[in-house]
Amino acid sequence: MNDTTDKPGLHKLSTTTLVIAALGVVFGDIGTSPIYTLKECFSPHSPHHVAATHANLLGVVSLVLWALIVLVCVKYLVFVLRADNKGEGGVLSLMALASHGMSETLKRRAVIVLLGLFGAALLFGDGIITPAISVLSAIEGLKDGGLLGSPPADVAAALLWQNQREWLIMGITMVILIALFSVQFLGTARMGRFFGPITGLWFVSLAALGVSHLIKGPEILAAFNPWHGWHFLTTGGHKSFVILGSVFLAVTGGEALYADMGHFGAGPIRRGWFSLVLPALALNYLGQGAMLMQQPDLAHAPFFQMAPSWATLPLVLLATAATVIASQALITGTYSLTLSAVQLGYLPRLSIRHTSEHARGQIYIPLVNWLLMLACLSLVLAFRNSTNLAAAYGVAVTMTMLITTFLFYFAARHLWRWSLLKTLPLCLMFAVIEIAFLSANLVKFFDGGWFPLVVGVIIFTLMTTWATGRRLVRASMEKSSLSQEMLCDSLKRNPPVSVPGTAIFMSSTSGRAPIALLHSLKHYRAIHERVIFMTLITEDEPWVPPSRRVEVEKIAEGFWRVTGRFGFMQKPDVPRLLRQCSNQDLEVSAEKATFFLGREIIVPSPRPGMVRWREHIFAFASKLAQQPATYFQIPVGRVIELGQQVEI
Repeated sequence: MNDTTDKPGLHKLSTTTLVIAALGVVFGDIGTSPIYTLKECFSPHSPHHVAATHANLLGVVSLVLWALIVLVCVKYLVFVLRADNKGEGGVLSLMALASHGMSETLKRRAVIVLLGLFGAALLFGDGIITPAISVLSAIEGLKDGGLLGSPPADVAAALLWQNQREWLIMGITMVILIALFSVQFLGTARMGRFFGPITGLWFVSLAALGVSHLIKGPEILAAFNPWHGWHFLTTGGHKSFVILGSVFLAVTGGEALYADMGHFGAGPIRRGWFSLVLPALALNYLGQGAMLMQQPDLAHAPFFQMAPSWATLPLVLLATAATVIASQALITGTYSLTLSAVQLGYLPRLSIRHTSEHARGQIYIPLVNWLLMLACLSLVLAFRNSTNLAAAYGVAVTMTMLITTFLFYFAARHLWRWSLLKTLPLCLMFAVIEIAFLSANLVKFFDGGWFPLVVGVIIFTLMTTWATGRRLVRASMEKSSLSQEMLCDSLKRNPPVSVPGTAIFMSSTSGRAPIALLHSLKHYRAIHERVIFMTLITEDEPWVPPSRRVEVEKIAEGFWRVTGRFGFMQKPDVPRLLRQCSNQDLEVSAEKATFFLGREIIVPSPRPGMVRWREHIFAFASKLAQQPATYFQIPVGRVIELGQQVEI
């Protein structure tokens, strides 16, 4: 864990280096969208498609281009990236920014927190679908590019052949996904140096393929006129509105641009987008449209049909590499999101491993990794092809984008003091567009759109249950605890037996005597000659600098209070925190001290609190939580745990 607020090495790297590095992490998801976006709009195999006519092609391509311009260029690149929470982005960072200065309006603050949590929960669903649909759509290039041969003439044999081909594609996809998740423990630092150049080659290939067809059908350039998109929507009836759900696939990686801001900074992301990514995407979509104007019968697989026959296999391999990189970015993002939720107190403590001593954010969470892998494999088996998966894709991302718009409004109004006249029209424009996309995606609800919503609701319920349960536990324990000052006065009047050494009592509530100490006095009738009450606080900011990391206060002779502060992107390190205490006249070694930790055993009860089923969920999650000693990195063999039953 790096102990500074600066991004390690970020200021030493050139802008060009950062742009190249950002290509593989930030733009991987949105960069693989051309594989399946227009395919889902025009393919006869898609449940919601339109005919590849001249007018429809102009309309759909126009909608794709202007979705990229308005939602990605204007919303995220120009405005949302301004919401910089000490260098970090993402829905939880924006939630923290939006809630600043709102302590006087508790209901509004609660709404903002709930919105942020639900947006984060939906991103978990996105993290499951993205690897599955990305890799599966790339491997389907073997079929779409004609590399698996032609079906036999006999009808029965043709059906068997198609079934075998589908299982082959699913099998290859699952092997790639298993391999991808199996190497996560190595960390992305070793693989990261290859990501940027490969993704850069991918975007150059997108542009080259687009140009090769654009020069044959330049009339598609008329799609830059937004009138064609508006005309398509207003004259095509219900079917043209539903197609917005497929058009939205072109911008599904837009949220990642903001979520990954902390890794590279807003500047390199903007430069990478406007200099390479946006031109490559626009040229490729235009090229696909130009090709379909001349050969509408290729609508079943427009992307892979763009390449000449000799380039189909290399394109499939490059597409597979690009989708694996995009999946890696989503997996890493899910780890970071989980760490933030754990630190903010919305998920139980999980085993988190740092895979790099120098680069922050390089973490691996085994439980999340294997759950993601099982979920991805289940999706591939359940949906079988990318067209079916596309029906499940988009609903969660649209909702997250809409939540981002709402949170941005509150951040702009209450943190930056923007005027209502400046903020409301801007956010309304984004919200109207996103609500239209959301409405179109909800049409696909029973075709698979329910899946990410169910995942989001489950994660949201778990996060709110955990946060409420911890609050109830703290309230229950505070009723039976004393203030630290009262305890010191009591011990001064009736001193117990003093034993040599230093005892450190971890307390979740600053200023209150830990239950573990009260139990220790009750059972042992003795106390160490030096006692330290330690409380660790997670701030509503991603990184707390060393200058604010620790606060030491002497309460009485032999009694000290230590408060450690960490950001929600930092993992607490108690030994390092204790070393910093020496700067404030408290010399203590973690290897020589004895740590006393209280461990609550949750007992669901009919007492007012949560409904019983949520209490049982909380009790079960408490058992899954990582041991505090391991989580806080306390030396092995220096811990004494005292259990206590707590009714909620």
